[in-house]
Amino acid sequence: MITKRIIPCLYTKGGRVVKSGNGEPLQGVPTPVALARKYSDGGADELVFCDSTALTEGRTTFTETLKEVARSVFIPLTVGGGIRRTADFEHVLACGADKVSVNTGALNNPSLVEEAAKKYGDQCVVVSVDVRRVQGEFRVFTDRGKTDTGLNAVEWIRRCVGNGAGEVMVNSLDTDGERKGFDIELLQAVCKAVKVPVVASGGAGSIEDFVRLFQEIPDIDGGLAASVFHFGEIDIGVLKERLSQNKIHVRK
Repeated sequence: MITKRIIPCLYTKGGRVVKSGNGEPLQGVPTPVALARKYSDGGADELVFCDSTALTEGRTTFTETLKEVARSVFIPLTVGGGIRRTADFEHVLACGADKVSVNTGALNNPSLVEEAAKKYGDQCVVVSVDVRRVQGEFRVFTDRGKTDTGLNAVEWIRRCVGNGAGEVMVNSLDTDGERKGFDIELLQAVCKAVKVPVVASGGAGSIEDFVRLFQEIPDIDGGLAASVFHFGEIDIGVLKERLSQNKIHVRK
């Protein structure tokens, strides 16, 4: 039985935690380092640290924050944002990342996933994909959900895995921010298409949303969320207890 992973995500900019969509600072939320430490101590299985402007606008601040986060946590750390070249993989790995998440960089440079997997290992390469329905088809979007690439999302994910991606992070733009539950239909399609770990993102609003996710898609590996964890609306310890009560296997 797969042990399900509960994964908080820190979207940051200029050393502050921000909203994933518009990059606006979240008021009343601790620093990235303080939050990361809280999650590491509070039962999170992994942590995702993402800054889309890091490698273009704030490399120094990003690097310093990332290094401090890496020193503060004792759980696997996935880092993404602005990853365009294998040199960017090298940079964040040297700062303490365990895995590297690539999104637009893989679309702009189709050989990046394969090059990184060969150099650093499949287990290091995570492909993150933003998906929205267009006339009944799952499409890959970029630019924070503004640009339709025209690519079929399931086919793109299958291609990335074939090139060496060891994990897939699927964010549904249709459910993101709605807090009405994960996109079960999309996630089922992805899990059927690939045999690597799949992490669900977009839509978590309650503990029951995680319960439904893992009950309806037994093969999915993890659930990711941001604000509901940051503001204490879902406590990870309580969430894991509820999952256990529903016979969903989690790490204590």
